Amino acid sequence: METNDFNQKLNRYELDDKIIYTGFSSYKDAEACAHKKGGQLVEVGFKDGNDNPEICNEAGLLEKKLHYFVDAGDEYKFIHSSDPGFRKYADELQKIKAKQQQSPPDERYIANFEIENIEDPIVVIKNDHFESVTSRERSKYLKHAQVYEIGVSLPKS
Repeated sequence: METNDFNQKLNRYELDDKIIYTGFSSYKDAEACAHKKGGQLVEVGFKDGNDNPEICNEAGLLEKKLHYFVDAGDEYKFIHSSDPGFRKYADELQKIKAKQQQSPPDERYIANFEIENIEDPIVVIKNDHFESVTSRERSKYLKHAQVYEIGVSLPKS
């Protein structure tokens, strides 16, 4: 795992004749990385329930200038911490954290570890109700989700 100029952890994948970086916290960060490294912005899809990327254009991230999108069907919505709707669920997250702090120390350690180590939190909504919190990385494995991220593609040297 590499970091970029903003000290963000980036995922590096090798595909045939390309190196792909994902994990940007904004479209603008990906643009800056592409410019600095002489790469090209691409949409990367994780569609098989694993960490197997493929270059695609199904979510239209480039046209919409988005850095992350999840399609998990009509009943599920995944809201990234940078999305405007995320604030709506911040209270729910605080309630979870407060409840955990009232639990026994061993349970509190495990539960806090899960929430506080999510570097890039994603709120999962099912049928318009808060369901859980996950990370971008874990979202690739949940609910038969198809995860799309902006990436930077560089030729292998």
